[in-house]
Amino acid sequence: MTKETLFKDAFDSIVDCEEEKAMQVLKDAEEMGIDPVELLTDGFSAGIKHLGDLFGRGEVFLPELIFSTEVMKLVTTEIESKLDMSQIKNKGVMVIGTVAGDVHDIGKGIVASLVKTNGIEVHDLGREVPAEVFVEKAKEFNADFVGSSALLTTTMTEQKRIEELLVKEGIRDKVKTLVGGAPVTKRWAEKIGADAYCEDASDTVNFILGWIGER
Repeated sequence: MTKETLFKDAFDSIVDCEEEKAMQVLKDAEEMGIDPVELLTDGFSAGIKHLGDLFGRGEVFLPELIFSTEVMKLVTTEIESKLDMSQIKNKGVMVIGTVAGDVHDIGKGIVASLVKTNGIEVHDLGREVPAEVFVEKAKEFNADFVGSSALLTTTMTEQKRIEELLVKEGIRDKVKTLVGGAPVTKRWAEKIGADAYCEDASDTVNFILGWIGER
């Protein structure tokens, strides 16, 4: 087996949601002496990024993305257990969560996983997170990106509060803010002063990588 074939198998294992195949790729890579960081970046992560793009275009559906994200989590955990994660270049830091009053977190969880596999250090704050906690954690982790999800129209105002508190704490110009959720729109993002409205996980990754590329 060649290195290129192995990387293609890694890519395919994520796109096809095949946990057994992914684990076999890890075993084969170890036997071949393949750099696990390179395998993660150019094989598995490339697969989840491709799947995210397909999801963004409506060519695959949410269940497939969820299953593949779970396989990706297993792969990442396995690789993390065998190497010093400081070897993986950290492109930035993100805090993300579902706002206070909202218990929905499937979409947010997918975003967090996809962003993490693209080299971003992600701190998932969970669900029902008060605006104050978003800002507190952004300061604690010296975040570059703050992502908030609101799935109810009644909780969207929490995203506005996050923007206001970031300004109040004097760190608004130090972070890029991303908002998403079913009732959220680009117009809402512009109204509250957020940097981006993200329709899905792929959108979020593309915005973040775009900003990183402009640095």
